[in-house]
Parts: sequence; C-alpha cells; structure tokens
Amino acid sequence: MALSSLQNSKLLRVRRIRGQVEAVERALENEIGFSDVLQLIADVRGALNGLLGELLEDYIRTHVVDPTNTERAYAAGELLDVIPLLFEIGNGSVQRS
Repeated sequence: MALSSLQNSKLLRVRRIRGQVEAVERALENEIGFSDVLQLIADVRGALNGLLGELLEDYIRTHVVDPTNTERAYAAGELLDVIPLLFEIGNGSVQRS
C-alpha cells in the first residue's frame, strides 16, 4: 500500500528522530561531555515536540474541524493557534538564584 505524502513526511521525521536518539546513545557509550549529551537530548525533545504538535494539528484539521459549524471551526482555529505554544521548549535561559 502506497503511503500518502503526509504519512511519508511523518515517517521521515521519525527516522530523523531515531538518528538523534542513536546519537545520544553513542554519546553516552563514548562518555562525551555532559553539556554535549544534554544538548543532544534537548534536540531530541525539540524534534519530538515538533512531531507531536504537527500530529495534533493534522488530527484537528482532519477530524475535529467542521466547516459547516462556525462556532466549532472558530474553536478549532483557536486551538490550532495555541498548539505551537504548548510545545515550545523555551529560550534556553536558565534562572539562577
């Protein structure tokens, strides 16, 4: 069965994430520096958050939005506007006391 371009793009993202996780594994095996390992893990987390946000957006657009129901379409639009904010990692700054 042929994959849609949407499914194919998701699978490509998952394969890139797999490569990132494997890089974390190699880094731990080779005992590279602590901050380098943390950066790799943060990269994986960002990639997973991006994939999760994209999957949620696709699901809402495909299964939740009802163009014949204005109120529901508006609510779905509001949700779609917020999704990227839910998966932000932050600006990288650390609060120190």
